[in-house]
Parts: sequence; C-alpha cells; structure tokens
Amino acid sequence: QVQLVESGGGLVQAGDSLRLSCAASGRMFSTYVLGWFRQAPGKERELVAAISSGSTTRYADSVKGRFTISRDNAKNTVYLQMNSLKPEDTAVYYCAAGSYYYWSPSTYNYWGQGTQVTVSS
Repeated sequence: QVQLVESGGGLVQAGDSLRLSCAASGRMFSTYVLGWFRQAPGKERELVAAISSGSTTRYADSVKGRFTISRDNAKNTVYLQMNSLKPEDTAVYYCAAGSYYYWSPSTYNYWGQGTQVTVSS
C-alpha cells in the first residue's frame, strides 16, 4: 500500500516555472513506476510524464521539452519540474504509482489527492 501527497501547485503566469513534489509513504517505493497525470475542466485525465523503476522517462507530446519528471528513492519522492508554462497547462495534477508498464494509464492504482496548477496569460 502506498499513500501519495502532492504539493507545489499554484497560480503562475505564462512562461513561469513550477516544481511539483509527491511524497510517498509505504514500503518498496523504489520498485514502483510513477506518473504525473493532469485533468482540466471538461477534459479527460491524461498521463503527461512517467518514470520507471529504473528511471527511464517518457512524456506526452504536449509537454515534451518543457516538463521533467524525476525521482529520489532515498526521499520517497517524485518531482515534476514544469518550465515555460502555458495557459493550456492549467489543470489539477495528480501523482500516481503502480507496478507494471509505466506508460500505461491502467498500471496506476495508487493516487494522490491532486494539486491545482493555474497558468494565466
């Protein structure tokens, strides 16, 4: 069992940066695949960044080159560094953990409560 708590969201202007953090409790954090999802009003939840247990990363095309996912197994924490933010990045961001293929949304069965990111133009 894993519990996840996100932090770091907020209101920023277009072009700014934010770093989201997700702290996990529970054992075997290093064995989990980790992902960041987002959901904007009226839209489906989408997987935007994921990292395997071996720290291989993958990104949605919409954030590639601007977002960076990383993990610190010693701190049981996963991060999402978001640069060059755009108004279309506005959404609730969720971190998630799972045990199988990191780029498959169905892999993820542990979820945080979400943190709001709002980007003004």
